[in-house]
Amino acid sequence: MNAAAKAQQRYRDDAVLSATPERLVTMLYDRLLLDIQRGEAAQRGEDWATANANLQHAQAIIAELSASLTDVWDGSAGLRALYTFLTRTLIGANVARDADRTRACGEIVAPLRDAWHAAAATTAGRAS
Repeated sequence: MNAAAKAQQRYRDDAVLSATPERLVTMLYDRLLLDIQRGEAAQRGEDWATANANLQHAQAIIAELSASLTDVWDGSAGLRALYTFLTRTLIGANVARDADRTRACGEIVAPLRDAWHAAAATTAGRAS
């Protein structure tokens, strides 16, 4: 790893370590959507190794989001079920090399990401 790459990695690490919980969730959703989009593009280009790497990373992010849910919140069971559906669908899309199923996951995640960004902005506004 060259010096510039090391500096970029350190910057990313520092951003994660100093992020608020709300910002961490939005960062995860941003990366989740990016992984799904990259996975779909790789599938359409028949770059199966890249598709696999991106879709597996997306699944890891979903597992992290699911693990962060608390049963104290009434909506956690529904969101956990959605995460389970997304994971199963991404696994199936990866195995079957089905870019349309991958795209469908992105279409589910995009409005969720937007909602989390809006919620985080509202929370940040109250803290100011």
